[in-house]
Amino acid sequence: MNFIKKNGLVVGILAVLVIVIVAFFSIGNGITKEENSVDSAYADIDTQLQRRNDLIPNLVETVKGYAEHEEKIFTAISTAQSAMSKAETVTDKAAANDQVSSALNGLLRLQVSYPDIKADKQFTQLSDELAGTENRIAVARTRYNDTVKSYNTKISLFPTSIVAGMRGATKKDYFKAASSAKDAPSVNFGDSSK
Repeated sequence: MNFIKKNGLVVGILAVLVIVIVAFFSIGNGITKEENSVDSAYADIDTQLQRRNDLIPNLVETVKGYAEHEEKIFTAISTAQSAMSKAETVTDKAAANDQVSSALNGLLRLQVSYPDIKADKQFTQLSDELAGTENRIAVARTRYNDTVKSYNTKISLFPTSIVAGMRGATKKDYFKAASSAKDAPSVNFGDSSK
């Protein structure tokens, strides 16, 4: 009888141990899955930022034909693009994104001073592509921030927080726009008389 009690205790301890180990790996896999989702969403932002960065030189060249004397604006765009290419962290990319958006606003305002720009077919096509890309950036940023929120919440809740701590999982940064850049660049090249 004593032997049965000891074996029952050993089996019970082993069962609990197996349950704890399975739970640990299951929670760890969930953290990895969420982290991969954050990385994927960040890659989507990066793709759209690169797409916009690829459009800008063509847009600048088109505008230069009409507004040769606007070197300050062209320099601001070049500086902003350089900052974007050097940005590595989420926070740095968000700040560089704000800088590019601000510089683009200056470029896009040139259509007021140089109305012939709006009639240029290449400019119209590039501006339409830019407007679409700005929308894609906004969607990707929202998706990323939603994914980060889910991940940060998951690793903060018990018992996942224990496993997250053991694995070195830390909270991810949101892709935040600076307060000065809350508005996306105004990309409206339609007839201003409407």
